[in-house]
Amino acid sequence: MTEKYMIKQLSIFINNEPGRLAQIAAALKECNINMKAFNIAESSGFGVLRAIVDDPGRAYRELSKKGIIVKETNVIAIPMTDRPGGLLEVAKVIGDANINIEYGYAYSDKNKASFFFRVDDASAAVSKLLAVGMRVLTETEI
Repeated sequence: MTEKYMIKQLSIFINNEPGRLAQIAAALKECNINMKAFNIAESSGFGVLRAIVDDPGRAYRELSKKGIIVKETNVIAIPMTDRPGGLLEVAKVIGDANINIEYGYAYSDKNKASFFFRVDDASAAVSKLLAVGMRVLTETEI
């Protein structure tokens, strides 16, 4: 039941040097892949671009063909209220269930906000969120 709530995220490894992000963006454009949300994390010598895209399977295949190191990871996405305390509602449910949020990032525009996050037990997190009446997004809803 909880599998339908798993969102495929791409983790794209890029060298930490000028022009590398542009190279990844160009590769996605060539494949006609749209990024819906993304986050860039930096480490010594390299970065990780975590991205939610409109066709993760095709993006994975096309980027791999181009020699770009990419990994698929399951994350959870929930709609959030864009107001003070919006994140607290979700974080409290997950924390009270003794589930660790490993990382997360949000997307917000005038009409909606979404929080994408990875946890150490995705199935339990989805079950808990649904049990308390929170809405969990499916891939077709993002």
